Amino acid sequence: MDLLVTGVGEVAADGFDFRAELGRRGYKYLPSASQYVLAAAKRALADAGEDALTAAGPERRGAAVGTNSAATSLHHAMDRTVVGAGGAGALSPVTAPYFSINLFGSRLATEHDLKGFNLTVTSPRVAGLEALQTGARAVAAGRASRLLAGATEEALPEGEPGADTSEAGAVALLLEPAAAVAERGGRAYGRVGVVTFFLPPALAAPAGGAGAAAEALRDALAALGHRPGTPLTVTAVLDGSPVGEAVGEAVAAAFPGAERVPAGAGCLAPLARVAAALRHPADHAHAVVTAAAEGNTAVCLVTPGGSGGAEASSR
Repeated sequence: MDLLVTGVGEVAADGFDFRAELGRRGYKYLPSASQYVLAAAKRALADAGEDALTAAGPERRGAAVGTNSAATSLHHAMDRTVVGAGGAGALSPVTAPYFSINLFGSRLATEHDLKGFNLTVTSPRVAGLEALQTGARAVAAGRASRLLAGATEEALPEGEPGADTSEAGAVALLLEPAAAVAERGGRAYGRVGVVTFFLPPALAAPAGGAGAAAEALRDALAALGHRPGTPLTVTAVLDGSPVGEAVGEAVAAAFPGAERVPAGAGCLAPLARVAAALRHPADHAHAVVTAAAEGNTAVCLVTPGGSGGAEASSR
């Protein structure tokens, strides 16, 4: 199915007030990461227009949310409660269910009557882009015709690995079929296609690691429909791990003008860069590349406008 992004919503943790974003009742006890993604989705739907989601029945609406650290702070608090004097009986019945990472996106499905599917992905660094990929794959399989895809993160507790580069906030995108957008006279930001692959750290570390990364990068862009020599702006969201350095070298060699952005501890920054490319398009495609120290790597091709370009890949 040819999907177009018609709604983009973002929220940052700084200055966030769930009462102003979501309402004064019913949200107070939700974990922050759940509040963030609800607010980002609300903004994306408002951006797309009133009928963008509701034109499809509940069984034709789906959601996919990526996160790495939505539950970490809550888990730490639960651990302190359980090992303390209160024991497990002192856990709050309101927040206790959120020990499961899948619960952070479940309120999104309840709030917007998304009965087609509700997916949570947690792959390091790439989970936000993987939510786009996995959600589009489910749509292509006929499980829905509208997709809310996004990423949400909560700041890591002090002392947790990566706490100094914590991410907090959310990004949400609404995707719908090109035919539906045309029928309702909607506006489209463009298309997004995602390919993921694994670059083993042991392969990335030696001198030939950049070569292996370059080959995988070429294959990913080709699968997304990009032709060598065609104008392409590239943003690489990477850390300093062997995998990050190998991918960074490959990107710099293939695209000398590419922007390299220091990666945070979660999966939010890559999807935020996709949202920025959609909102502020050039006259050609834009690729967002990211990789985790564990080897998970993703490439997202953003094609502006409502025609041409690549469809979301299920590779």
